[in-house]
Amino acid sequence: MPRALPLSQFSASSRPPDTILCYHDTWQAGPYKTWRDFLEDTARLRTFIAAEDGGHYHGCEKWLLHIEDCWYFLAALTALLQCKKQVLLTANVSPAYVAEIREQGAAFLSDQVFPPEQGMGEVLHVPTLLNVPDTIAGDMDAVPPINADETVIMMYTSGTTGRPKAVRQRLTEFEIDNRFILSKWGDEFLKRKLCSTVSQHHIYGLLFSILLPFTAGVPFRRRRIEYPESFETLTGESYMIITVPAFLKRSVEAVPGRLPLREPWIFTSGGVLTPEIAQKTDAVFGFWPLEVYGSTETSGIAYRQSKNGLEWTPFDNAEIRLNDTGCLVIRSPYIKDLDGFTTGDLADILPDGRFILKGRADSIVKIEEKRISLPEMESRILQSGLVADVCVVALEDRRQYLAAALALNGAGMATFQDWEKHRINRYFTEYLMQFFEHTVLPKKWRYLDALPLDAQGKKKKLEIQALFGAPPSAEIGG
Repeated sequence: MPRALPLSQFSASSRPPDTILCYHDTWQAGPYKTWRDFLEDTARLRTFIAAEDGGHYHGCEKWLLHIEDCWYFLAALTALLQCKKQVLLTANVSPAYVAEIREQGAAFLSDQVFPPEQGMGEVLHVPTLLNVPDTIAGDMDAVPPINADETVIMMYTSGTTGRPKAVRQRLTEFEIDNRFILSKWGDEFLKRKLCSTVSQHHIYGLLFSILLPFTAGVPFRRRRIEYPESFETLTGESYMIITVPAFLKRSVEAVPGRLPLREPWIFTSGGVLTPEIAQKTDAVFGFWPLEVYGSTETSGIAYRQSKNGLEWTPFDNAEIRLNDTGCLVIRSPYIKDLDGFTTGDLADILPDGRFILKGRADSIVKIEEKRISLPEMESRILQSGLVADVCVVALEDRRQYLAAALALNGAGMATFQDWEKHRINRYFTEYLMQFFEHTVLPKKWRYLDALPLDAQGKKKKLEIQALFGAPPSAEIGG
């Protein structure tokens, strides 16, 4: 078995030159990228980045990185860290968002070509840079060291405002995280080839889809899986699947029967996986997903397989407690603040140290002076058996009120066929009156084919709020 090799510790001779690191679509079909390809591509990019120190980006320390191709992403990330550059990662490449991140003069590396009318500014095209002949300066076997403690990786999220929010990270904590995951499930990774549906521009995708397979010596798929039908091609080998609950939900609805997979293993994170979807995943994929709970700020905190219960088991290196408002506070090697990180997640800690999540603190709102849990209302709507997905949001006009966006399932579409919208609204209002007072029920309803989701499968709350033509409520909690 390959020995664990963190990104900060490799040398040119760490792997045999023909070691396969990356495959294209399926393991059997190839083509492949090897250890020698990795050394060559990182050397080419280092040469370019070093040359830019005397060129247009002279003295540029910050480099925005948005690369969909996992192989190009690994090569560019490695070269930037070897050149001691700050790496800025964002999954959102809308022009206004990128412009705010680049206000400090960051260079931009991508594998996409953006039309000039988008106003993205100069974008350095990685595939073009790697195809320029004779660009390797010096000996490609002379690999510059990466000091993990001195690395700066800024991960941008939209938070609740839609504006870029930077979370500063180091390679140090990422590698500690990978080491722990491999200590717990390393044998399962080493038995399989890896594929992912998750963006590497988020911490979960970066850790599990890029850094972890590199460290373990496990070949990874070059392109993310974007369509559930792609799973049908993963035959002949065992695969480790890195995904999110929303993609699993799409997959079990799209695939009519059992997939021809051989001993798969599934990690999922980035959202709530209901036991119903987990059970359907087991029926379709042949594996009950292992869920990881965490965030950009905390990395991995706990895990569960819901067939064994809804309780989360903290990782061995994580300490948890509740603050005065009932929110989880986490201390772990991934969190630099010795006081820990206070999450926005409400929880109950059980006597055996496990915990139950109760929703977000900012998901508790006051409507007519009554405290309402938005996840609880969403759960009740899903229990109707007529809804595939739902998002309840708090809005404010002259007063605060709730609004609900729903995507009906097959039973719902059959039930409400030829119904007028106001009649469907009344149906759900009367249904919810079994559980809530009339004054707190949603005042507005929207029915969509599917709710808008980001690359992580999380609901785009700002887009959903915009459907109702009112600003989000400022009165949260209380």
